[in-house]
Amino acid sequence: MSDFTSGFWSAYVTVLTVVSILFCLIVLVANSKKPPATEDNTTGHVWDDDIREANNPLPRWWVWLFLGTIVFAGVYLALYPGLGTYAGMLNWSSAERYQQERKQIDETLAPIYAGYTGKTPEALAADPGAMAIGERIFLNNCAQCHGSDGRGSKGFPNLTDKDWLWGGSIEAIRETIAKGRSGVMPPQAANIGGSAEVDRLIQYVLSLSGSESDSLKAALGKQSFATCAACHGPKGEGNPLLGAPNLTDKVWLHGGGAATVARAINEGFTNTMPAHADKLTDGQIHVLAAYVKSLSGK
Repeated sequence: MSDFTSGFWSAYVTVLTVVSILFCLIVLVANSKKPPATEDNTTGHVWDDDIREANNPLPRWWVWLFLGTIVFAGVYLALYPGLGTYAGMLNWSSAERYQQERKQIDETLAPIYAGYTGKTPEALAADPGAMAIGERIFLNNCAQCHGSDGRGSKGFPNLTDKDWLWGGSIEAIRETIAKGRSGVMPPQAANIGGSAEVDRLIQYVLSLSGSESDSLKAALGKQSFATCAACHGPKGEGNPLLGAPNLTDKVWLHGGGAATVARAINEGFTNTMPAHADKLTDGQIHVLAAYVKSLSGK
């Protein structure tokens, strides 16, 4: 990766750009000279027996127009970034421009969100205008993972049920949106023992939610669950402080069944919910949290 961020590529792009512009200029000069005179004022090229190419110079207006584009390119590359890492005389950057436009948009929308800041989630849920805004924010920022209807998919939580990995209070939802979450299920096979012990533990985990399991193996696997109890609790009811799932319901983030439980124990899982505090204002997060909360139970 370091090869792509070295100074060589900046120099390569700069040289290639300058040489291309100079080449265009050379071609223009070479073709703008008046061709040598001929008796019939043609180049000798003939198509379809009677179509002959006239031996005329390039039109002056076209030459000046082409020359103008070359001059424009030179001025543009001097003022703006375009030659490798050269920032340009104006020090313009797309990132800075983006921040300026974001600030203008946030200032324009601030009065709208100010009217929602003091309202409770219940009041916002009953406000069609607030929910319409919340839905639009959700579609722009959350639907890529949780789906446009909030029902999620394998590996991405369903927001329409009442199962919350990190807690379903409005404060917890706001914190999740603003700061993000990182949930890790570390591989545990090495801590449990051999494949026989892992198989018994799988059956015990399945039995916690009433899923189909081998009752004899499940009884034997209860002792191995002590390794998991530190996060999931002694009864497997989960821990919102750690984002540890409740294993006693039938809500499976990565899919249910023995194969998925085996993968979780043997390989582990890592899930990341990105932080949005740098993308959304406090007012937007407040409305979005109320919208997400309103999805629960639907």
